[in-house]
Amino acid sequence: MTYVVADPCVMCKFTDCVDVCPVDCFYEGVNTLVINPDECIDCGACVPECPVEAIFPEDELPAEWEPYTDLNARLAEVFPVISAKQDPMDSAEEYRDTKDKLSLVSEDPAPR
Repeated sequence: MTYVVADPCVMCKFTDCVDVCPVDCFYEGVNTLVINPDECIDCGACVPECPVEAIFPEDELPAEWEPYTDLNARLAEVFPVISAKQDPMDSAEEYRDTKDKLSLVSEDPAPR
């Protein structure tokens, strides 16, 4: 089992979860984070840190967010690793409660 970053993270990108990850398995795109399933050690430390409740154990991921499982695995191969907390996106408060954001996911990696 691994953890999956899902819909609530898109356009928000709070990074509180990154600070507590002991293995740096978070990767950053321009408008979301993903978890590399091959690196995640299933510790769950990130879950309570996420202010928008975007991180789920893979087997507890809500059905409507099932596409995020493959998306996390695929984009973790493209996005750069993020290992330190950063400010959330300027759009975070505006999009915090927005639903169905899958179509907004950019597959562009965060610039470094």
